[in-house]
Amino acid sequence: MNNLLRLVGRRLIALPIMAIGVTILVFFIMAMSPVDPARAALGESATPEAMLQFRIANGYAYPDGAPVPLFVRYWNYLLGLLAGDFGSYGQAQASVGEWIGQALPVTLQLTFFGLIIAVLISFPLGVLAAIYRDRWPDQVIRVLSVMSIGTPSFWLGAMLVLIGLKVYPGMVTGAQPVLFGAGADFGTWLMRMFLPALTLAIPVIGQMTRVVRTSMVEELDRDYVRTALGAGIPKRVVIGRNVLRNALITPVTVLGLRVGYLMGGAVVIEIIFNLNGMGQVLLKGIQQNWVEVVQGAALVVALSFIIVNIIVDMLYLLINPRIRAV
Repeated sequence: MNNLLRLVGRRLIALPIMAIGVTILVFFIMAMSPVDPARAALGESATPEAMLQFRIANGYAYPDGAPVPLFVRYWNYLLGLLAGDFGSYGQAQASVGEWIGQALPVTLQLTFFGLIIAVLISFPLGVLAAIYRDRWPDQVIRVLSVMSIGTPSFWLGAMLVLIGLKVYPGMVTGAQPVLFGAGADFGTWLMRMFLPALTLAIPVIGQMTRVVRTSMVEELDRDYVRTALGAGIPKRVVIGRNVLRNALITPVTVLGLRVGYLMGGAVVIEIIFNLNGMGQVLLKGIQQNWVEVVQGAALVVALSFIIVNIIVDMLYLLINPRIRAV
């Protein structure tokens, strides 16, 4: 238990360090943008006086008009983040944090729905392929896995949009609420989320099926399995009680890395399926040259990825007793 607590403590200590590293990376990359935030917010017809007032109000310039040094701006930005302030955008100076707060739950729901679909399909397929190794079920599953890995998500999403429009137009477009528990009943939410989540999950299903199969095959070839089977213990009991638990360690680790892929892919899939998530926030911010919006959205997605992977690391520690004993 002490070893487990020590390892968990290391992960928690690493979290703020990685978070600060992400803020530095995102802030200074966006600072290199040639876009003038004042011009982008106020438009081409803005007067020099109005632009100066904007720069002063948003921390780009001092009251005398002198530019604020980049490192001072970063420090002020970091203090604002700690207070929950992501800045403002547009002529109306709307809150970036409020917009992200509305969009992030949609992206998270899509990501985890896609993750659930991937797990529910890939794990049974991987186990089945390992049990029937080199026989026709294994061959069929391997072919399907390769096909799903090689299918581009953006093309698959476009095809599913066309199919969805034929079946039920509201499934892939329209103004129905898509945030479960905040205006959408489960049926409406499922209609709007299923095809995007499936599009997101299919490449991961192929990858995870192969990982699960490989891990199961390695475990089935171990001596303790042969000994148990030779002692007359039914194969299904050996697989259910021992092989599955030991074989899940590697797939869980890989699955944690795939969560980042799912979050990044969700940003693209949301645009294809017209979901008001972080993808739409990034797209709108880029189209309108709203640096604060792009900066805030990129930062939130990156931090979400870090937090999810730390959670997966902790689950990995709980699953794998050998790590806890180190």
